[in-house]
Amino acid sequence: MEYNQILTDLKNKVYHPVYFLCGEETFYIDCISDFIEENVLDANEKEFNQTVLYGKETDIITVIGCAKRYPMMANHNVVIVKEAQNLEKDLELLDSYLEQPTPSTILVFCFKYKVPDGRKGVSKKLKAKSIYLESKKLYENKVPEWITDYLKQKGYAIEPKACVMMANYLGTDLSKIVNEINKLTINLSAGTTITPEHIEKNVGISKDYNIFELTKYIGNLDIRKANETIIYFGKNEKENPIQVVISTLYSFFTKILIYHYTPDKSNKNIVQKLGINPFFVGEYVTAAQNFSINKAVKIIEYLREYDLKSKGVDNNSTSGGELMKELIFKILH
Repeated sequence: MEYNQILTDLKNKVYHPVYFLCGEETFYIDCISDFIEENVLDANEKEFNQTVLYGKETDIITVIGCAKRYPMMANHNVVIVKEAQNLEKDLELLDSYLEQPTPSTILVFCFKYKVPDGRKGVSKKLKAKSIYLESKKLYENKVPEWITDYLKQKGYAIEPKACVMMANYLGTDLSKIVNEINKLTINLSAGTTITPEHIEKNVGISKDYNIFELTKYIGNLDIRKANETIIYFGKNEKENPIQVVISTLYSFFTKILIYHYTPDKSNKNIVQKLGINPFFVGEYVTAAQNFSINKAVKIIEYLREYDLKSKGVDNNSTSGGELMKELIFKILH
C-alpha cells in the first residue's frame, strides 16, 4: 500500500492488525510508526496498552507474546517493533501469527534500510497478510519535485532555483530535507514563496557559490565565476566535498550528451529526457552549444580520473580543493 493511503486510513481511524514498514528510505517508516505511537491511544490508555520494543533487545517470541495480549480499558493494544531488521533471521516464526492475528492488536514492524529476503515464504506472507510498505530511496532527479510538493502541503511555494539549491545541498535523505524545511519555514508566514535569498539566510547555502551555480557558470563558459566558486569550495570543503562536486558534474555532462543525441529537441521532450524542471532547459541548450559531444565525453573521462584521485589513487597529498581547481581548469580549457 502507498504511504499516503496508509496515513489517510490511520487519520480516519481505519486500523489493521499488522503493519510491516520496510525499505531504504526511513522517512515514511518513521512518519507512519510515529503517527500510530502518538495518536491511536490516549495518554491514559498508553500506560497499559502500548509497548515499544527494539530489535536488538528482543526476539520474535516476545513480540508475538505482546501482540497476543488483549487491551485493558481500551479498544486497541499497540505493539511497535523498532529496529526490526535485527530480527530478520527469525521472521519465519511470525508465520502462524500472520494467519490469525489478534484483531484488537496493532502490531507495527519498523524494518529499516532493507527489505526482507524475498526468497523466504514469510516475505510473501507479510505482503499478503499485512499492510506492507516498501519505502524506496528517492532518485536524485525527483528530489526537487518532492520538495515542491512537500512545501505546497505546508502552504508554501518555492522558486525553481531555490528548490534545486536545496536538493543539491541536502541530497536524497528525506528526513534531513524535512528538518531543514521545518527550520526554514518556522520564520516564514504561510503563503510565502521561498527564494534563493531565504535559502542562503536560513539554510546556509550561498546563493552565488553553490554546486547549482557552478554548473551554470561552466555551461556558460563563465571562467571567472566558475573559478571563484571552486575557490570558495576549496575553502569550505566540508560543506562542498569533491565527491559531491564530481557526482553533480558527471550528471550535468551526461545530460549534455543526452541532449546532443536527442533528435526531438522540443522543450517538452527535453524536460522528459533529461528529467529536469522546464525552467532549466535554456541552461542545457547553452551548455550543449558550448560543449560538443567529443568535449563532453573527454570531460566525463576527467571526472572519472579525478574521482579516483579524490580517493587516493595516484594521489598521495593533493587536497580536494586543489584537485577541484585542476579539474575545473581542464573542463574550461
